[in-house]
Amino acid sequence: MRIRFFLLIVFSLAFFGLHGSDASDEYCEEEFQNVPNLGKSEIQQVLVRIGRSDAKIVSVRESIVYGLYEVIIDHKGQYEMFYLDISKTYLIPGPVIELHSGINKSVEKLTELEKKRRVDLTRIPLGDALILGDKKAATKIIVFTDPDCPFCAKLHSELKKVVDRRREIAFYIKLYPIQINSDAYWKSKTILCSRSLKLLEENFAKRPIPKPGPDCQAKEVDENIKLAKELGIRGTPTLIMPDGSIHPGFLEADRLIERIGSHNRKK
Repeated sequence: MRIRFFLLIVFSLAFFGLHGSDASDEYCEEEFQNVPNLGKSEIQQVLVRIGRSDAKIVSVRESIVYGLYEVIIDHKGQYEMFYLDISKTYLIPGPVIELHSGINKSVEKLTELEKKRRVDLTRIPLGDALILGDKKAATKIIVFTDPDCPFCAKLHSELKKVVDRRREIAFYIKLYPIQINSDAYWKSKTILCSRSLKLLEENFAKRPIPKPGPDCQAKEVDENIKLAKELGIRGTPTLIMPDGSIHPGFLEADRLIERIGSHNRKK
């Protein structure tokens, strides 16, 4: 029992340290190699034992390490990877490092999968979004942000630099309060009830904003939380590019402009 408990802890920690790629709902059958003793039913039994019984199996194939097989799963909208021996006696969370190059091959594979993922932009309503930039701008970037997320505040200052330089780009900001930020939920309601980008920026500047009044419902906040989870968006800030691809995390203005341009060309 101690060994199993230790395995579960290591497994979970390794996933968080390894990678957190958003998963797609569509997989290619060619990802499933004909591996004796490691079919879908056998892998599903392994998932039950490690507390991932609700995960989808994305791929099973020989790994770059002789004797180990690479398994990729989609657990609640996130890609996760581990390695099994053919007897299913040993599970190795990873990562696998190629010594001569220093490359994390596990992250490299998950990144390849992430690049293929696209969000259906029609699923994201923009009626409640706060617009930074010209609403007539040809290029629209959707940003999921949390009022109390420090990296969101940092990104917001870069977004303002982008719209100052590039008038054809506008950002549509969706408020997505993360549970660990206890005040972010009511702050999101206040900001949305006022439809005020200024209030969001004052909050990012650590200036106090009022609590929502009794008439402030702002049901869009709950809808944003639900939508983000359905799309596999687990953290903030997260940007949705014009081609539907997802970029989690902070980007400086120059890199963001470059990234937007590359995604525009791929549309």
